[in-house]
Amino acid sequence: MKPINVIGGGLAGTEAAWQIAQAGVPVILWEMRPVQQTPAHHTEQLAELVCSNSFGAQSSDRAAGLLHEELRRLGSIIIGKADEHKVPAGGALAVDRGQFGGDLTQTLDQHPLIELRREERPTIPNDGITVLTSGPLTSPSLTDDLQRVTGIAYMSFFDAASPIIVGESINRDVAFLASRYDKGEAAYLNCPMDREQYLAFWNELCAAEQAELKDFDRETSKFFEACLPIEEMAQRGEDTMRYGPLKPVGLFDARLGDFRAPENKSKRPYAVVQLRQEDKAGQLWNMVGFQTNLRWGEQKRVFQMIPGLENAEFVRMGVMHRNTFLNAPELLKSTLQFKSRSHLLAAGQLVGTEGYTAAAAGGWLAGTNAARLAQGLEPVVMPTTTMAGSLFEFISSASPKHYQPMPPNFGIIPPLAEKVRNKKERYGCYRDRSLEDLQAWSLEHLRREVTAAVG
Repeated sequence: MKPINVIGGGLAGTEAAWQIAQAGVPVILWEMRPVQQTPAHHTEQLAELVCSNSFGAQSSDRAAGLLHEELRRLGSIIIGKADEHKVPAGGALAVDRGQFGGDLTQTLDQHPLIELRREERPTIPNDGITVLTSGPLTSPSLTDDLQRVTGIAYMSFFDAASPIIVGESINRDVAFLASRYDKGEAAYLNCPMDREQYLAFWNELCAAEQAELKDFDRETSKFFEACLPIEEMAQRGEDTMRYGPLKPVGLFDARLGDFRAPENKSKRPYAVVQLRQEDKAGQLWNMVGFQTNLRWGEQKRVFQMIPGLENAEFVRMGVMHRNTFLNAPELLKSTLQFKSRSHLLAAGQLVGTEGYTAAAAGGWLAGTNAARLAQGLEPVVMPTTTMAGSLFEFISSASPKHYQPMPPNFGIIPPLAEKVRNKKERYGCYRDRSLEDLQAWSLEHLRREVTAAVG
């Protein structure tokens, strides 16, 4: 049997290659790193987590958590390894990114049906089955070839990554360990600010010098609203950060008493900067919501104004890059096949799904359908009542004129037969319907049951 080509070894490509090989079909996985690096990657590992180490909320009555659970039941290697290498993160699924990427790289490299080629694939193969998962930083040569094949130019937006700090350099006399409303394990270090400290920080952040975007065209690209640089957020208004990543609501320093008690109201912080654990040992901490394009010297100067980070040591500064994506509604079916070329599929951020778990879901479907094509079977369409199915239906049917990247969310899922007013109950009903429909669909189309996996 002729091997399937998967181009790109990110989350989507890793998942796609694994699903193809597990179906008994040989696959060539092309990854240009480390021969050719990108502006955002730091390692040569497959499935490198470029920005945060968090996959989002774990609870299955949340959009990201529901997608996690769907993928667990479908045998996703990405979510399986995320569960194995998770670190404390309150209600989120976060991983030790070094162990996570290293394990996936070794696992795929050892699979007898996966050939890992460490070189750039500059063009799309003219024959056979190909899955494009080259991501938002696709090489210029492959970008040109993809535009030639589709006749449509890429769209783009700016994306950024947060700094990472050495845990020992954080002042624990100031920073306190807690999760919002004490939910789940206390897994965030919180740096509290009073009003005077916050305003001084806000003013300096607004005035700080940004790095020059040498290779980017600001007139044709825009920020992705779900991943705004912190300085861009600050410039939108004095309180914007306080209603975003620096919101103090529900965060209490137990060393100062119970902030929920009326007599302790004055002790409540005006704003809070949160740090999320990066590794299992707790040696590295990520600044939550602090994606940035500030010059590195400015990052150190301004971020060390945050109480508790006066002597912070940065192992990675924040970086910014342009993410490019296809106008999926014009090009793709909900099977993730190209409309004009059925043996060419695509998944991940390349098609405009946003977030790690969505990339894994796209890789699962594209890999599953690529294997089915190789075996002479019809590609499958996931039920739109599932989070995955609704996401792929959206990207294939949204308005091409206004298309922008879409994360998993309950707004794209079909409404319930009977209206449920309470939001938590409504999301629970979405979850129950999704998992029931996924089970029935899997028995009908995949000829196997899907069962809950222990995460």
